[in-house]
Amino acid sequence: MVRDGRRCAQEGFLVSIGLIALLDDIAGLAKVAAASLDDVAAQAGRAGVKAAGVVIDDAAVTPRYVVGFAAERELPIVGRIALGSLRNKLLFLLPAALALGAFAPWAITPLLMLGGAYLCYEGSEKVYEALFPHQAHAHEAQRDGAAGNAQALEDQKVSSAIKTDFILSAEIMAITLAALPEGSFWMKAAVLAVVAVGITVAVYGGVALIVKADDAGVAMAGNTSRSAFGSLVRGFGRALVKGMPGFLKILAIVGTAAMIWVGGGILVHGLETYGLPEIGHAIHAVAVQAASVAGPLAGIVEWLVTAAGSGLVGLAVGAALIPITSFVLAPAWNSLARLRMRAA
Repeated sequence: MVRDGRRCAQEGFLVSIGLIALLDDIAGLAKVAAASLDDVAAQAGRAGVKAAGVVIDDAAVTPRYVVGFAAERELPIVGRIALGSLRNKLLFLLPAALALGAFAPWAITPLLMLGGAYLCYEGSEKVYEALFPHQAHAHEAQRDGAAGNAQALEDQKVSSAIKTDFILSAEIMAITLAALPEGSFWMKAAVLAVVAVGITVAVYGGVALIVKADDAGVAMAGNTSRSAFGSLVRGFGRALVKGMPGFLKILAIVGTAAMIWVGGGILVHGLETYGLPEIGHAIHAVAVQAASVAGPLAGIVEWLVTAAGSGLVGLAVGAALIPITSFVLAPAWNSLARLRMRAA
Protein backbone atom coordinates (compact mmCIF):
# COMPACT_ATOMS: atom_id res chain seq x y z
CA MET A 1 0.00 0.00 0.00
CA VAL A 2 2.88 2.30 0.85
CA ARG A 3 4.45 1.35 -2.46
CA ASP A 4 1.23 2.22 -4.29
CA GLY A 5 1.15 5.55 -2.51
CA ARG A 6 4.70 6.29 -3.57
CA ARG A 7 3.90 5.31 -7.15
CA CYS A 8 0.85 7.60 -7.18
CA ALA A 9 2.91 10.40 -5.72
CA GLN A 10 5.60 9.90 -8.37
CA GLU A 11 3.02 9.82 -11.15
CA GLY A 12 1.35 12.91 -9.76
CA PHE A 13 4.71 14.65 -9.62
CA LEU A 14 5.45 13.69 -13.24
CA VAL A 15 2.03 14.87 -14.36
CA SER A 16 2.60 18.15 -12.55
CA ILE A 17 5.99 18.53 -14.23
CA GLY A 18 4.36 17.78 -17.60
CA LEU A 19 1.61 20.33 -17.01
CA ILE A 20 4.13 22.95 -15.95
CA ALA A 21 6.20 22.26 -19.09
CA LEU A 22 3.06 22.46 -21.24
CA LEU A 23 1.99 25.73 -19.64
CA ASP A 24 5.51 27.07 -20.15
CA ASP A 25 5.33 26.13 -23.85
CA ILE A 26 1.93 27.79 -24.13
CA ALA A 27 3.27 30.92 -22.44
CA GLY A 28 6.22 30.91 -24.85
CA LEU A 29 3.91 30.59 -27.84
CA ALA A 30 1.73 33.39 -26.47
CA LYS A 31 4.77 35.63 -26.16
CA VAL A 32 5.81 34.85 -29.76
CA ALA A 33 2.27 35.51 -30.96
CA ALA A 34 2.10 38.79 -29.04
CA ALA A 35 5.47 39.83 -30.44
CA SER A 36 4.28 38.96 -33.94
CA LEU A 37 1.11 41.00 -33.47
CA ASP A 38 3.14 43.92 -32.15
CA ASP A 39 5.45 43.60 -35.15
CA VAL A 40 2.49 43.54 -37.56
CA ALA A 41 0.96 46.60 -35.88
CA ALA A 42 4.28 48.48 -35.90
CA GLN A 43 5.00 47.68 -39.55
CA ALA A 44 1.43 48.56 -40.53
CA GLY A 45 1.75 51.90 -38.73
CA ARG A 46 5.02 52.77 -40.46
CA ALA A 47 3.71 51.74 -43.88
CA GLY A 48 0.47 53.64 -43.32
CA VAL A 49 2.40 56.83 -42.60
CA LYS A 50 4.31 56.47 -45.89
CA ALA A 51 1.01 56.05 -47.75
CA ALA A 52 -0.57 59.01 -45.94
CA GLY A 53 -0.41 61.28 -49.00
CA VAL A 54 -2.49 58.92 -51.13
CA VAL A 55 -4.85 58.29 -48.18
CA ILE A 56 -5.54 62.03 -47.93
CA ASP A 57 -6.16 62.14 -51.68
CA ASP A 58 -8.60 59.23 -51.32
CA ALA A 59 -10.50 61.03 -48.54
CA ALA A 60 -10.64 64.24 -50.59
CA VAL A 61 -11.86 62.51 -53.76
CA THR A 62 -14.78 60.52 -52.32
CA PRO A 63 -17.20 63.18 -50.96
CA ARG A 64 -17.83 64.59 -54.44
CA TYR A 65 -19.56 61.36 -55.41
CA VAL A 66 -22.42 62.00 -52.96
CA VAL A 67 -22.97 65.67 -53.81
CA GLY A 68 -26.42 66.21 -55.32
CA PHE A 69 -28.12 63.18 -53.78
CA ALA A 70 -30.89 63.24 -51.17
CA ALA A 71 -29.65 63.36 -47.57
CA GLU A 72 -31.07 59.93 -46.77
CA ARG A 73 -28.99 58.38 -49.59
CA GLU A 74 -25.64 59.87 -48.54
CA LEU A 75 -24.62 57.31 -45.90
CA PRO A 76 -25.85 54.31 -47.95
CA ILE A 77 -23.76 55.55 -50.90
CA VAL A 78 -20.69 56.00 -48.69
CA GLY A 79 -21.32 52.52 -47.28
CA ARG A 80 -21.52 50.98 -50.75
CA ILE A 81 -18.27 52.68 -51.78
CA ALA A 82 -16.56 51.59 -48.52
CA LEU A 83 -17.59 47.96 -49.06
CA GLY A 84 -16.33 48.16 -52.64
CA SER A 85 -13.06 49.64 -51.38
CA LEU A 86 -12.61 46.88 -48.81
CA ARG A 87 -13.37 44.26 -51.48
CA ASN A 88 -10.83 45.91 -53.79
CA LYS A 89 -8.11 45.79 -51.16
CA LEU A 90 -8.69 42.39 -49.55
CA LEU A 91 -9.97 40.24 -52.41
CA PHE A 92 -8.04 41.66 -55.36
CA LEU A 93 -5.19 43.98 -54.48
CA LEU A 94 -3.73 42.14 -51.49
CA PRO A 95 -3.35 38.76 -53.27
CA ALA A 96 -2.26 40.53 -56.46
CA ALA A 97 0.40 42.56 -54.61
CA LEU A 98 1.80 39.46 -52.91
CA ALA A 99 1.75 37.42 -56.12
CA LEU A 100 3.29 40.15 -58.26
CA GLY A 101 5.93 40.88 -55.61
CA ALA A 102 6.87 37.20 -55.50
CA PHE A 103 6.57 36.13 -59.16
CA ALA A 104 6.32 39.17 -61.45
CA PRO A 105 7.69 42.34 -59.82
CA TRP A 106 8.34 43.74 -63.30
CA ALA A 107 4.55 44.02 -63.86
CA ILE A 108 3.87 46.33 -60.90
CA THR A 109 5.13 49.55 -62.53
CA PRO A 110 3.20 49.29 -65.83
CA LEU A 111 0.01 48.39 -63.96
CA LEU A 112 0.46 51.39 -61.67
CA MET A 113 1.09 53.61 -64.69
CA LEU A 114 -2.11 52.35 -66.30
CA GLY A 115 -3.95 53.24 -63.11
CA GLY A 116 -2.22 56.62 -63.02
CA ALA A 117 -3.42 57.35 -66.55
CA TYR A 118 -6.97 56.52 -65.45
CA LEU A 119 -6.70 58.98 -62.54
CA CYS A 120 -5.42 61.66 -64.93
CA TYR A 121 -8.39 61.00 -67.21
CA GLU A 122 -10.93 61.14 -64.35
CA GLY A 123 -9.51 64.38 -62.96
CA SER A 124 -9.11 66.05 -66.36
CA GLU A 125 -12.68 65.11 -67.23
CA LYS A 126 -13.88 67.06 -64.17
CA VAL A 127 -11.84 70.08 -65.26
CA TYR A 128 -13.31 69.76 -68.76
CA GLU A 129 -16.80 69.57 -67.28
CA ALA A 130 -16.20 72.77 -65.28
CA LEU A 131 -14.81 74.69 -68.26
CA PHE A 132 -17.11 73.36 -71.00
CA PRO A 133 -20.27 72.00 -69.33
CA HIS A 134 -22.28 71.46 -72.54
CA GLN A 135 -19.54 69.49 -74.31
CA ALA A 136 -18.85 67.57 -71.09
CA HIS A 137 -22.49 66.45 -70.86
CA ALA A 138 -22.32 65.19 -74.44
CA HIS A 139 -19.07 63.37 -73.64
CA GLU A 140 -20.61 61.74 -70.56
CA ALA A 141 -23.70 60.65 -72.48
CA GLN A 142 -21.49 59.18 -75.18
CA ARG A 143 -19.33 57.40 -72.62
CA ASP A 144 -21.96 56.13 -70.18
CA GLY A 145 -25.29 56.45 -71.90
CA ALA A 146 -28.12 58.38 -70.28
CA ALA A 147 -29.03 57.41 -66.74
CA GLY A 148 -32.58 56.14 -66.79
CA ASN A 149 -33.49 57.08 -63.22
CA ALA A 150 -32.11 58.10 -59.84
CA GLN A 151 -31.05 54.53 -59.02
CA ALA A 152 -29.15 54.22 -62.30
CA LEU A 153 -27.41 57.54 -61.61
CA GLU A 154 -26.47 56.38 -58.11
CA ASP A 155 -25.15 53.09 -59.49
CA GLN A 156 -23.01 54.98 -62.01
CA LYS A 157 -21.59 57.26 -59.31
CA VAL A 158 -20.82 54.34 -56.99
CA SER A 159 -19.21 52.38 -59.82
CA SER A 160 -17.06 55.38 -60.79
CA ALA A 161 -16.05 55.95 -57.15
CA ILE A 162 -15.06 52.30 -56.68
CA LYS A 163 -13.00 52.37 -59.88
CA THR A 164 -11.16 55.49 -58.69
CA ASP A 165 -10.73 53.95 -55.25
CA PHE A 166 -9.24 50.84 -56.87
CA ILE A 167 -6.43 52.89 -58.40
CA LEU A 168 -5.74 54.85 -55.22
CA SER A 169 -5.91 51.63 -53.16
CA ALA A 170 -3.47 49.96 -55.55
CA GLU A 171 -1.03 52.81 -54.97
CA ILE A 172 -1.52 52.51 -51.18
CA MET A 173 -0.89 48.76 -51.25
CA ALA A 174 2.16 49.18 -53.50
CA ILE A 175 3.65 51.82 -51.17
CA THR A 176 2.92 49.59 -48.19
CA LEU A 177 4.54 46.56 -49.81
CA ALA A 178 7.61 48.59 -50.78
CA ALA A 179 7.93 49.91 -47.21
CA LEU A 180 7.97 46.45 -45.62
CA PRO A 181 11.29 44.86 -44.65
CA GLU A 182 12.12 41.37 -45.79
CA GLY A 183 9.96 38.89 -43.93
CA SER A 184 7.72 35.89 -44.27
CA PHE A 185 4.88 35.72 -46.75
CA TRP A 186 2.29 35.58 -43.95
CA MET A 187 3.78 38.54 -42.13
CA LYS A 188 3.53 40.67 -45.27
CA ALA A 189 -0.03 39.45 -45.86
CA ALA A 190 -1.01 40.33 -42.28
CA VAL A 191 0.49 43.83 -42.51
CA LEU A 192 -1.22 44.50 -45.86
CA ALA A 193 -4.54 43.32 -44.43
CA VAL A 194 -4.20 45.55 -41.35
CA VAL A 195 -3.34 48.56 -43.52
CA ALA A 196 -6.23 47.80 -45.89
CA VAL A 197 -8.85 47.59 -43.15
CA GLY A 198 -7.45 50.46 -41.09
CA ILE A 199 -7.19 52.88 -44.00
CA THR A 200 -10.65 51.99 -45.30
CA VAL A 201 -12.22 52.59 -41.89
CA ALA A 202 -10.32 55.86 -41.44
CA VAL A 203 -11.08 57.22 -44.92
CA TYR A 204 -14.75 56.32 -45.15
CA GLY A 205 -15.46 57.05 -41.49
CA GLY A 206 -14.08 60.54 -42.14
CA VAL A 207 -16.09 60.85 -45.34
CA ALA A 208 -19.29 59.84 -43.53
CA LEU A 209 -18.65 62.53 -40.91
CA ILE A 210 -18.04 65.13 -43.61
CA VAL A 211 -21.17 64.42 -45.65
CA LYS A 212 -23.42 64.32 -42.57
CA ALA A 213 -21.92 67.38 -40.89
CA ASP A 214 -24.67 69.64 -42.27
CA ASP A 215 -27.37 67.41 -40.75
CA ALA A 216 -25.55 67.58 -37.43
CA GLY A 217 -25.48 71.37 -37.83
CA VAL A 218 -29.26 71.47 -38.37
CA ALA A 219 -29.77 69.43 -35.20
CA MET A 220 -27.47 71.74 -33.24
CA ALA A 221 -29.18 74.85 -34.60
CA GLY A 222 -32.51 73.49 -33.38
CA ASN A 223 -31.27 73.19 -29.80
CA THR A 224 -33.85 74.77 -27.45
CA SER A 225 -31.68 75.16 -24.36
CA ARG A 226 -31.67 78.70 -22.95
CA SER A 227 -28.27 78.32 -21.31
CA ALA A 228 -25.08 79.93 -22.56
CA PHE A 229 -23.87 76.53 -23.72
CA GLY A 230 -27.12 76.01 -25.68
CA SER A 231 -26.64 79.37 -27.39
CA LEU A 232 -23.08 78.42 -28.28
CA VAL A 233 -24.26 75.08 -29.74
CA ARG A 234 -26.92 76.84 -31.85
CA GLY A 235 -24.36 79.32 -33.18
CA PHE A 236 -21.92 76.54 -34.06
CA GLY A 237 -24.72 74.58 -35.77
CA ARG A 238 -25.77 77.55 -37.91
CA ALA A 239 -22.13 78.17 -38.88
CA LEU A 240 -21.77 74.50 -39.79
CA VAL A 241 -24.88 74.56 -41.99
CA LYS A 242 -23.74 77.72 -43.77
CA GLY A 243 -20.14 76.62 -44.15
CA MET A 244 -20.53 73.01 -45.33
CA PRO A 245 -21.62 73.73 -48.95
CA GLY A 246 -18.53 75.86 -49.48
CA PHE A 247 -16.34 73.32 -47.73
CA LEU A 248 -17.68 70.52 -49.93
CA LYS A 249 -16.98 72.58 -53.06
CA ILE A 250 -13.42 73.21 -51.89
CA LEU A 251 -13.05 69.51 -51.09
CA ALA A 252 -14.34 68.59 -54.57
CA ILE A 253 -11.72 70.88 -56.12
CA VAL A 254 -9.00 69.38 -53.92
CA GLY A 255 -10.19 65.87 -54.82
CA THR A 256 -10.03 66.62 -58.54
CA ALA A 257 -6.59 68.19 -58.19
CA ALA A 258 -5.48 65.20 -56.11
CA MET A 259 -6.45 62.72 -58.83
CA ILE A 260 -4.53 64.71 -61.42
CA TRP A 261 -1.34 65.21 -59.42
CA VAL A 262 -1.29 61.68 -57.99
CA GLY A 263 -1.89 60.23 -61.47
CA GLY A 264 0.76 62.49 -62.98
CA GLY A 265 3.20 61.60 -60.21
CA ILE A 266 2.70 57.89 -60.84
CA LEU A 267 3.42 58.40 -64.55
CA VAL A 268 6.50 60.54 -63.89
CA HIS A 269 7.97 57.96 -61.48
CA GLY A 270 7.12 55.17 -63.91
CA LEU A 271 8.96 56.92 -66.73
CA GLU A 272 11.99 57.29 -64.46
CA THR A 273 11.89 53.53 -63.84
CA TYR A 274 12.00 52.91 -67.59
CA GLY A 275 15.01 55.16 -68.16
CA LEU A 276 13.18 58.39 -69.05
CA PRO A 277 13.97 60.62 -66.05
CA GLU A 278 14.01 63.97 -67.87
CA ILE A 279 10.51 65.11 -66.83
CA GLY A 280 11.04 64.05 -63.22
CA HIS A 281 14.44 65.73 -63.09
CA ALA A 282 13.04 68.96 -64.56
CA ILE A 283 10.22 69.06 -61.99
CA HIS A 284 12.67 68.34 -59.17
CA ALA A 285 15.09 71.05 -60.35
CA VAL A 286 12.34 73.69 -60.47
CA ALA A 287 11.06 72.59 -57.04
CA VAL A 288 14.53 72.79 -55.48
CA GLN A 289 15.12 76.22 -57.04
CA ALA A 290 11.81 77.52 -55.70
CA ALA A 291 12.53 76.06 -52.26
CA SER A 292 15.96 77.73 -52.13
CA VAL A 293 14.35 81.18 -51.98
CA ALA A 294 11.45 80.24 -49.71
CA GLY A 295 13.34 80.35 -46.40
CA PRO A 296 11.53 78.56 -43.58
CA LEU A 297 8.76 77.45 -45.99
CA ALA A 298 11.23 75.59 -48.21
CA GLY A 299 9.76 72.14 -47.57
CA ILE A 300 6.18 73.23 -48.26
CA VAL A 301 7.16 75.16 -51.39
CA GLU A 302 9.16 72.22 -52.76
CA TRP A 303 6.19 69.89 -52.23
CA LEU A 304 3.76 72.35 -53.85
CA VAL A 305 5.95 72.86 -56.90
CA THR A 306 6.49 69.11 -57.27
CA ALA A 307 2.72 68.52 -57.01
CA ALA A 308 2.07 71.29 -59.54
CA GLY A 309 4.59 69.80 -61.99
CA SER A 310 3.06 66.33 -61.62
CA GLY A 311 -0.37 67.93 -62.04
CA LEU A 312 0.61 69.55 -65.35
CA VAL A 313 1.81 66.18 -66.63
CA GLY A 314 -1.41 64.56 -65.43
CA LEU A 315 -3.57 67.27 -66.99
CA ALA A 316 -1.83 66.87 -70.36
CA VAL A 317 -2.23 63.08 -70.32
CA GLY A 318 -5.84 63.30 -69.17
CA ALA A 319 -6.71 65.88 -71.83
CA ALA A 320 -5.26 63.58 -74.50
CA LEU A 321 -7.29 60.64 -73.17
CA ILE A 322 -10.67 62.43 -73.26
CA PRO A 323 -11.08 62.33 -77.09
CA ILE A 324 -9.57 58.83 -77.23
CA THR A 325 -12.18 57.67 -74.73
CA SER A 326 -15.02 59.49 -76.52
CA PHE A 327 -14.30 58.31 -80.06
CA VAL A 328 -12.49 54.98 -79.60
CA LEU A 329 -12.81 53.32 -76.19
CA ALA A 330 -16.39 54.28 -75.27
CA PRO A 331 -17.98 53.27 -78.62
CA ALA A 332 -16.11 49.95 -78.53
CA TRP A 333 -17.20 49.31 -74.93
CA ASN A 334 -20.84 50.26 -75.63
CA SER A 335 -20.91 47.99 -78.68
CA LEU A 336 -19.56 45.12 -76.59
CA ALA A 337 -22.18 45.79 -73.91
CA ARG A 338 -24.99 45.73 -76.52
CA LEU A 339 -23.70 42.45 -77.89
CA ARG A 340 -23.67 40.94 -74.42
CA MET A 341 -27.24 42.13 -73.80
CA ARG A 342 -28.41 40.57 -77.06
CA ALA A 343 -26.65 37.33 -76.25
CA ALA A 344 -28.29 37.25 -72.82
